[in-house]
Formats: sequence, structure tokens, C-alpha cells
Amino acid sequence: MPAISIAEELAKKQREISVSEFFERNKQILGYDSATKALLTAVKEGVDNSLDAAADADILPDIFVEVRKVEKDEFLVVVEDNGPGIVKKEVANVFGRLLYGSRFFSRAQRRGQQGLGISGAVMYGQITTGKPTKIRSKVAEQDVAYEIELILDTKKNRPNVVEEDFVVWERAHGTRVEIPLKGRYIAGKQSVPEYLKATAIVNPHARITYRPPEGDDITFERATEDLPPKTKEIPPHPHGIELGTLMAMMKETKSYKLAAFLEEEFVRVSSRVAKEICETAGLDPDTKPKSIVLEQAKALHDAMQSAKLMSPPTDCLSPIGERLIKRGLKNVLGSLRPEFYAPPLTRDPAVYSGNPFQVEIGIVYGGDLPPDQPVEVLRFANRVPLLYQAGGCALTQSVGNVDWRRYGLEQRGGQGLPFGPAIILVHVCSTKVPYTSEAKEAVATADEIMTELGLALKEGGRRLKTHLTKKEHRAKTKEKFEIVQLILPRIAEKSAKIVNKKIPTLDATITKIMGVVWIDEQIAYDKKLKRHSVTINIHNFTSAGKKLNLHLLLPRGMEAKSMDPKPAEARDDGKITWELKRIDSVTKASISFVLDGLDEAEYDESDVYVSGINPGLVIGAEPLPGDWELNYAEFEGEEGAVPEAAEEEGEIDYDETEESLEDE
Repeated sequence: MPAISIAEELAKKQREISVSEFFERNKQILGYDSATKALLTAVKEGVDNSLDAAADADILPDIFVEVRKVEKDEFLVVVEDNGPGIVKKEVANVFGRLLYGSRFFSRAQRRGQQGLGISGAVMYGQITTGKPTKIRSKVAEQDVAYEIELILDTKKNRPNVVEEDFVVWERAHGTRVEIPLKGRYIAGKQSVPEYLKATAIVNPHARITYRPPEGDDITFERATEDLPPKTKEIPPHPHGIELGTLMAMMKETKSYKLAAFLEEEFVRVSSRVAKEICETAGLDPDTKPKSIVLEQAKALHDAMQSAKLMSPPTDCLSPIGERLIKRGLKNVLGSLRPEFYAPPLTRDPAVYSGNPFQVEIGIVYGGDLPPDQPVEVLRFANRVPLLYQAGGCALTQSVGNVDWRRYGLEQRGGQGLPFGPAIILVHVCSTKVPYTSEAKEAVATADEIMTELGLALKEGGRRLKTHLTKKEHRAKTKEKFEIVQLILPRIAEKSAKIVNKKIPTLDATITKIMGVVWIDEQIAYDKKLKRHSVTINIHNFTSAGKKLNLHLLLPRGMEAKSMDPKPAEARDDGKITWELKRIDSVTKASISFVLDGLDEAEYDESDVYVSGINPGLVIGAEPLPGDWELNYAEFEGEEGAVPEAAEEEGEIDYDETEESLEDE
């Protein structure tokens, strides 16, 4: 056969495929590579849509999820919300057309951005069952809801309407989707209830009710009535733009001059900076953007990357916040009765490839958590739980890269996940989370994100270590106090009888033996006033007067009032310093203040530090790190250098002495 005929024969076989047909044959890319994952992914996509819709409309989410067993391996996934609803003409496109959505071009933090989520779940359902998906939606302006059953035409990437009608629905507004699909229902870490529990932790403003295939409904009540901050869209940042994208923007722009194009279509570019970029690139600021050729575009791109610019604004992000991380954890994990919630941490915003992002962490320790297993890592991106591909995720890897032995957890070889009774929450929010795949199951290891994660985790570890050190020192000193107060009076009493003298006062002797400055704290909560009254007592159990500086770090957004005595310094970032000029031997000083407007669980322990005194003498506070900026990254070299309370030479063996007294 002639070569031309073979080519023509091959050409006849060539045809264009639609995006939905591609994903139909490669459904594993969207997270439907197993029956177990498929069921969970469908639930996840429905819940993500509901949360985003409520956020767009400033509505406190009320979400109902049901997984109903139909046959042996067939289920009906139902997700219903109280969002704003979808207008009639858009319902079929939103649920029956891949890569259709309003968020793809938005440079603001969103759970879903690609337009693959819920329509991908609809496609998987019809592939595995052949059945249509039913959608019901109602907007506030309508008296009835619009209900539709549809099938996705994968060859044309278009929805085919099987049936439609208007129905009465008691909801004022909202959306309900019912997807039949083949799947496998399991319990455990990668199950639907675990996913919903994790979702409730990082979305404490949402109320989520779950109806499993068997058993009673499970409800995760909202822990706050406060909506997350509204995010704003921002233009791209010059430092993150790619050459091809820049060229496409110049072809499509409505600006007639290059300088105006740079100023109007990029963030952080003023008219002065726009002219400087043009000058560096050797281009006339009045050049028409559409006339720029490849070599000129390369020069412009290089000039944009080298320009000194401010980082992108961060009002496009919606971090959970330190207060709500703790509240969400307590609300959902309270049944485990952990011993300690380390003060959560929200890092200041940073930038990768021109995209702003923030890192947040929270650590829960002790109580009923298993002490002999690897710590549980709760991974989140843009408030969405990540349950698969943990090993290939930047969030897991960053936890394993920290030397947790410095912070009181067991870790074999100083790397990998530590062992101990702890849960570590890690959250990354960004306008563009660098996922490793379209399934959005793991975050890629971008250098800037890994750096921020490392700094945040070390800071959290430091706060955990502070608690553990306090706990250990207090336990040792308390035991010593109890033994001394039990034994010395008995020795004094027996000795006084022997020599026939009055029993001596032992305060000075006990103080000399103890030789510490003991700091403790009392917190009272008034539910009616929503007020915490905090008192910090500084006891001088040494033989000489002591002076010291006491430092307090309040979580972000908290303000101390009615401070007594007046502090030497009180900063807007929550850092407060008192100068205690002198505390005489066997006396105490007290500091008090109040915090208004918080729930009881939001403040249960203060971060207390001291300076101006040998920290080895102090029980109940840590030495002030660094320069009071609490820059733990700089302080890292000193980690582990916290001195223990010095033991006196020739110290009495109180256990042995007590036994001998009891034998008499």
C-alpha cells in the first residue's frame, strides 16, 4: 500500500475529543480510582460546592449529607444546603458540563476553582450506574424550586435533560443534589464521617448533619456564628506571571498603551513602576500591547521579574485564624479529652510564584490520645480536608522534617512522623494551591511553602515544649513541696521533744531548701459577661529578694483590660511586659487582667516568659526567647538550652527519710 494511503487512513482515525470524554476515560485523575475513594470524593465535591456557595452569599452554612444504600455496591449520595440557590438557566450547565464555573479565573481563595468537581461526580455516577442525577434548586425570589434530572453527554460535554419540573420545597433557598453511584462504604480514617468531622474543624461556622447508611444521624454543630472574612479578587502579580500568559493577556487587553496595561491589569504596579519596567525592557510606554512580538515580550517579562514590587495584598485570603482553630478543634475533638491545646498559629502571609498564601498550624496533646502511635496529621488546603496521598504531600513531609525530639515527642532518627499522644493540624490557604493532581489530594512541595510550614511547625513545637517543661517542673516542685512540708515539721517536732524546746518556725528553712520562684495562674470565667479574669501569682521561695521582668503573649486579636499593676509595655501585637522591681523572700507578687468577649474554651492558659533572672530558678514560665519578637527561627540554635531547676548538692533523700520516720 502506498505511503500516502497509509497516512490518509491514519488521518481518518483522528478526531477531536471533548474534555469530558477525556476525563471519562481517565477518571482516576479526578480521584475516582477506587470504589472507596469514589464515594468519598462525590461527598467532598458536593460539600465543597455548598460551602463555597454559602460563603459567596454571606450565609451561615447548614448542610445535610446522606449516603443511602441502594444495592450491594450502589449508593445514593445526597448533599443539601441552604445556600443562595442556582438560577434555572445555569443548573444544567453547573452539574452537567465539565470545566464550567465562575471561579476558574478568580484570583481569590476558593475551595473549587477548576469546574471539575461536582460535574465530575455526576459523570462518575452515570458511568457506573447508567442513572441520571437529580438536582433541586431554589432562589429566594422564587416561590417554587426548579428540579431537573440530567445525563452528561461526554462526547459533546453538554448536559442532556431527562426530566424537569417545578416543585414545592419548604426551604427558602438552597440546592439539593442526588447522585447514584457505585462505591464501597468503609469506616476509619478515610471515611465519610471522618471527612465531615475534619471539615467541621476548619469550618467552625458550618453546621453539618450526616445520615449514614445505617445508624443514627451525626451532627457537627457550628462553633461560631462569625462568618469567615470575605475574600476579594486581585489581578495577577508580575512576579508570578508566565511568558505565554503575559502574551495572551496583551493580545486580549483593552488598554491602548503598554504602561496602562501593566498598571491596570497587574497588582502592585503603579504608573511609576510601569514606566520603569518599560524602560528596563527597552520598550516605549506608549507601545500598543497587541503589537508586542516574542522578543519584546521576553524582554518585558524579564523586566517584570526583576522589578522591585510589594508582595500581593492578602485580602484575597481567608485563613481560619488562631481563635477559631482552637475553637474548632475543641468543638469536634472534645470527646477525646486532650490534656493540652497548644496555642494555634497563623503565619504572616507569604508569596510563591506571585500567589499569596498563608500557613496555619494547631497542636493537640495528651489526654485520651494514644501515646504509642505516630501522631495524627490533619491536612487542609483552603479549608478542605486532604485524606489521600499523605506521603506525597508537602504538609506531611514538612511535619516529618522537624526534629520533634526537641519538643518532647519521640522520633526515631530525628525525622519522619513523630510518635506520641498528639494531633497536628496543618492548613495552607492560597489563591492558587499547587496541588499535585486535579484530584486535589496533596499539596506540591513548593520551596516557599515548605519554608513557611517548617517555621510554623517549629513555633508550634516550641509552644508544646513550653507546656511540657512547665508540667514537668511543676510536678517535681510540687512533690518536693509536699515531702518537705510533711517531713520537716515531724523532724522539728521530734527534735524539740528530745531537747525539750519550743518547735521552731520552719518557713525560712523550707524556703532555703526549695530555692525557686514559683509562677502559677488562676483563670475565672463569667459566662454572663463572657469575661475571663486572669491572675498570675509570682511566689519567691528563695532566701533573698528577687527582681524580674514578666512577659505575656496574648493570641492575635485579644486585648487585655484592667491590668493591675500597669505594665511597662503593652503592644498592639499582644505582647505585654511587667517590671517587678522586688519580691521579698517568702512573699508573692500578683498580676491581674481581664479578657472580654471570648468563649470559655478560647483562653485556658497564658504564654508566660521571664527575663532579668536566672531562668533555672523559675518554675511556671519560660525564658524569653530572642529579642521578644518570639522569632523561634532565630532562637532555633538555642533550642533545648532551657535550664532545669538546679538540684542542690547533698540534697536530702526525702523518700528514704520518710520511710525511716514511719519505721520508728
